[in-house]
Formats: sequence, C-alpha cells, structure tokens
Amino acid sequence: MSRSTADSASAVTLPTPKERRRLREALALSEEQVAEAMGVTKATVRAWETGRSTPRGRKREAYAKLLGTDGPEGSDERSPAPPQAQGQSQAQAQAQAQGQSQAPSHAQTYPHPHAQTPSFLKPPARVQAAESAGVRPKATAKRAGRPPKAPSPAPAITSGPARKGAPKPQERLKPVPADAAAPTPAPAPAPAPAPSEAPSLTPEQAFDALYAHAAPGLVHQTYLLTGRRRLSREAVEYAFQHAWRHWPEVAVDPDPVGWVRATAYEYALSPWHRLRRAHKHPDAPPTEANRRALLSALLELPPPYRRTVLLYDGLGLDLPETAAETEASTPAAANRLLHARTVLGRRIPELAEPEVLHRRLGALVSEAPTATLPAARTVRTGSDRLIRTWTRAVLGVTAVLIGVTGFTAATAPTRYIPVNAPGETVNGVPVRGGPQKLRPEDVELREKLRSQPNPGPERLLPAAE
Repeated sequence: MSRSTADSASAVTLPTPKERRRLREALALSEEQVAEAMGVTKATVRAWETGRSTPRGRKREAYAKLLGTDGPEGSDERSPAPPQAQGQSQAQAQAQAQGQSQAPSHAQTYPHPHAQTPSFLKPPARVQAAESAGVRPKATAKRAGRPPKAPSPAPAITSGPARKGAPKPQERLKPVPADAAAPTPAPAPAPAPAPSEAPSLTPEQAFDALYAHAAPGLVHQTYLLTGRRRLSREAVEYAFQHAWRHWPEVAVDPDPVGWVRATAYEYALSPWHRLRRAHKHPDAPPTEANRRALLSALLELPPPYRRTVLLYDGLGLDLPETAAETEASTPAAANRLLHARTVLGRRIPELAEPEVLHRRLGALVSEAPTATLPAARTVRTGSDRLIRTWTRAVLGVTAVLIGVTGFTAATAPTRYIPVNAPGETVNGVPVRGGPQKLRPEDVELREKLRSQPNPGPERLLPAAE
C-alpha cells in the first residue's frame, strides 16, 4: 500500500460501534452479507460493531463506503467558490463582525467545570430529548431505521448569467467624486477574549465523578433485576472495580455509564449466585401493592427478557442500543420485548398498554435510591488491593513451579537404573500336572534302557544259490 493510500484510509472517520450496527440494519444487510462484501469473517464484522476492533487500511475505507460515511475527517465536500464569491463572503463577515462589535454584549458567565455534570456522564442526545419531552421517543426509533442523508453541497456561485438569452451590455459607470470613492475604513473589531481553558480531570477525579453520578441509580436498577439488595450493591461495586482496572478503555468510551451498567447487569444476573446461600432467595417485597405486583411480575420473567424490558421501557434506550447492550440481534430484542410486555400485561391488566408500562417502569426506575454505598476512594483502593493480591499470588505460584522444576532437573538421574527385585517365597501355587514322580526302580530301569539299547531281532538276509 502506498503512502498516499494509507493516509487517505486513515483519514476516513467511522461512526461509533453502535452506529455501525444501526446503519447496517438500516440498509437491511446481515453480518454474513457484510463479511462477504468485505472479504472477512462474520466474527470480524461482529468485533467491528461491538468496538473490540476497528478496520484499517483499505478495509476501513471500503467499510465506510459500505455504511455511507466515507467522508474524510475535517473535509469539506462543497464545491469551492470563485474569488468573487470569496470576496463577497469576506465583506459580509466583516459587516457582521462590525455589527456585533457595535451591539451590546450578551455574553453568559459559565460556571466552573466542576460545578456541572461532566460531558462524558451525560446520556445520549436521543434519551435527553425523550426525557425532556416526557414521551417515548418513537420518532427517534423510526428515524434510527433510516439511512443517513448525505449533506447537500452548497451551490457554486458563477460569474456568468443565470438565465438563458443574450447577455445584456454592460452599463457605463458614471464618474464618482474622489471623496465618495474612497471607502471609510471600518473600525477594527475588538479581539474576543480567549476562553479560559478548563482544568483537565485526573483519572481519580473522573472516576469519582462517574461513581457519584451513576452508582446510586445502578444499585436501584440492579435491585429491580434481581430483587436482592445485597447482591445489587455487590454487583455495582464489582462493576466499578472492574471499570477502574480498565479505566483507559472506560475513559474514552462514548457511554461510560452504559459500560459500567452492562458489567453490573452481567454480574447480577449470573446463574452461579443461586449456589450461594446469601443470594438464594429474594428479599422481602415492598409494602406498596402496586410496586410489589410490578416487581413480582418482573422477577417471573427470564433474565434476558427482564433486562430487555428494563432497558427499553425503564431507561428509554432505543431498540438497537438495547440489542447491542444485551448482545442480541435487533429482531431477537424486539421479540423479547413483545413477550415480556405480554406476560406483564397478563399478570397486571392495567399494564397491557405499552405507554402505561413505560410510564410505570420509568417512575419505578427514577425513584430516589436509598442504598448506602462505600466511598469512591474505597472502591478504587479495593480494586488496587485486589490487583496486587492476584499479582502476588501469580508470582508466588510461578516461583514455586520454577523451584520445583529446577529441583527435579537437578536431582533426576541421567541414565536408567534397572530395578533388581529380590526373590520371594510364593505360597499357594497349585500342584504341577503331568506324569508322576519316578520311583527308584523306574529310574534304574530307565538308566538300563539308555545304556543297553535293544537292537531288535537280527536282520534276515536272503541266501544266494
């Protein structure tokens, strides 16, 4: 691959992994079809859509063209304007700058970055819009199934006539006095004050902000999934310890709360907790009748269906995002959602309508959590302590194996030494069969026969006549 080709391929910007999956499903393409078109395996395409890997080189450019996002980063696809148009645009910009300098200042005073929620902790824009409107983002889900439209290029401004026909002769310009011809110099706009750079957060501060923002709500959500308060706190603590161990990956993730939520849900719904005596049975249900009935109906659903309906109707995620977080295809997630709604509507008739179920689950999820959690520093130190313990254990086991191997190699014989077993008396052997033991008379007769063989009768010879 040449240098120019590699540079152009590396300049291609790919959407996020969730957006890649959404674009593929919007184009009605399966993973097998994309893999066949790209010349890779189905597992590679799945890794591209889950974010475990990213295509490079020519495959990156081809994958971007397949999804319809092949515009390079920072490139301007509009046709360049001629110098006359550029001069007009510059004049307009100067006029606007002059007008702004003359207009009264309406600059806002922004608070300190630590006083507001960091940008990486905010939910996606679609969820924010749905929450602000107070309705289910149906239109957003419908638009998610459509392919994105390419930006329309700006029309190029040409110096020729715009209409058909013979061009009109140019009018002769009248002479202008020298005073009127010289334009008055516009006052130079005042330089805008440079915004103060926000201090960057350290990894510890960013983790503490993420923990304070998401941990209480995740404990409440995990309790709705399992019905066990102690298990929910344990799952959230484990998820944040796991996130701290993989903080370089979590820090650059577009949805760090979703990363931690998926880890907590996976740990809480693990079937191995049934073998533990502390988590074998759920806790006592709440005293309120409506909450008790809804929680009991949720716990009767299978774990994948319970997780799907909580993400979609409780947290307000879109169907592709719900499918991606549950590691299922979009049709499978839709079938799980329909089945869960049917079961819940059968148990609680007033929840048969999806809007009522969405409102009830949303209210249940948005309740103020009452669980007490350890401090963020305690979670970080616990994760570091666990890493040190496992590291020391691995190093100790490795050292023991090396020592045993060295001792065996030093003391093992270099040649084979045969083992001579001493003779032993064996009892219980049966009597040997065959002829009986000879008596002395028999032995004497045998010796006599061997020493004096009997030649037999003499041979008869014919007599010659």
